[in-house]
Amino acid sequence: MALALPIIIVLVWWVGTVDDTNPFVPKPVNIVTDLVTVWAGPLVIEQVVPSLYRLAIGFGGAIIGGVLLGVLIGSSRVVRKLTGPLFEFVRAVPPPVLLPVLLLVIGIDDRSKIFLIFLGCLWPILLNTIDGTRAVDQVLADTTRTYGIAGWSRFRYFVLPASMPRIMTGIRLALPIAIILMVVSEMYAAIDGLGYQIMLFKQTFQTGPMWAGIFIIGLIGIALSVVFRVTERRVLGWYFGQREVESSER
Repeated sequence: MALALPIIIVLVWWVGTVDDTNPFVPKPVNIVTDLVTVWAGPLVIEQVVPSLYRLAIGFGGAIIGGVLLGVLIGSSRVVRKLTGPLFEFVRAVPPPVLLPVLLLVIGIDDRSKIFLIFLGCLWPILLNTIDGTRAVDQVLADTTRTYGIAGWSRFRYFVLPASMPRIMTGIRLALPIAIILMVVSEMYAAIDGLGYQIMLFKQTFQTGPMWAGIFIIGLIGIALSVVFRVTERRVLGWYFGQREVESSER
């Protein structure tokens, strides 16, 4: 059933382009051909790998920074009051707007793209971690204090597991943002990467390879979504088990 809609879209596209000579909307079979003949080769190493590298570093840094800062801010009312106005201001600024500033300050190398991905993904992870930390069970929190559980042990065995459902929600929301910012940053400020290569194909009117590059971005999104779902099931096995028990009791 999950494949029904994509199959229908491809069939409609194929039927609509059977007798169409519009070079800007190629036939699906031509896109697949360009995917194999143009992209399946040196371009994978030269263009796809740099994009995945930037995505991994920026997204991974946002997860680490968002979780650590979120737990710190969520655990302290004073810190929340101090950082609240600043966060509301910064999160209102669309990350792509910061790209010219980052290029001036950092340069056109990988650091500006990685930092843009980091900034864009930080907020959903950070805010969900703060909410998750604030929403921990107060009875369990009092129990940890009673037994003298503090510091790293409290964070590892109580705060982090209790906040993990909201943290994973933040990561899920940040994942498509990371892909979007990866492509946008490469389209306008890069010498390699998927976004750069797609723009190059567009400027040279190679629409087939251009559409094939867009298809690769979609495949990357699907692959990362599958990896995330598997990881989420492993990390939150207890949570999904609890929800299944609760739903069966209704």
